[in-house]
Amino acid sequence: MKSILFVCLGNICRSPLAEGIANEYCNQNNIDLVCESAGTGSWHIGEPPCENSIRVAKDNGIDISSQRARQVTLEDFEKYDIIVGLDDSNIKNLKKLGCKNPLKLGDFGFDGEDVPDPYFFDGFEGFDKVYNMIEVCVKTLIRQKAIQ
Repeated sequence: MKSILFVCLGNICRSPLAEGIANEYCNQNNIDLVCESAGTGSWHIGEPPCENSIRVAKDNGIDISSQRARQVTLEDFEKYDIIVGLDDSNIKNLKKLGCKNPLKLGDFGFDGEDVPDPYFFDGFEGFDKVYNMIEVCVKTLIRQKAIQ
C-alpha cells in the first residue's frame, strides 16, 4: 500500500485539509492509500485544525475535526512513499531535514504555485480558495503518482 504525507508549517490549516480531502477521495474511489499530514514547526502539536479549516472542510462534506497536529520526523521520510510540501518554504524545510525528493502540491494542477497559508488571512475569506486549490491538486497528485 502506498502512503502520502502532506506537510505545511503548523499542521493546523493546509495539510489537514489535504489529508481530509485525500482520504475522502480515496474512500469514494476505493483507492487503497494511507494519507496523513504533519507540520515542519512544533507550535501546534496536539491541537486540532484551526476553526476555519474545520469549517471549510465541513462545508464540503469532510470532517477533519478529530485530526491533531504533529511535527514531521526523520522517520516519516522512510515511512511514507510520497512527501508533499504545500509551499516553497515547506519544501526548503523538508530538504533541510533530510527529505530527498519532496513534491510540491501546486505542481499538480496550479503550475507550481504555493498553496497560500490561510492562517494569516483576516477571517474566513480565502479559505474557500485554498480549499479548492488543495482539492484540485490532491486529486491530480493521487491520480498521477499514487495509483499507477
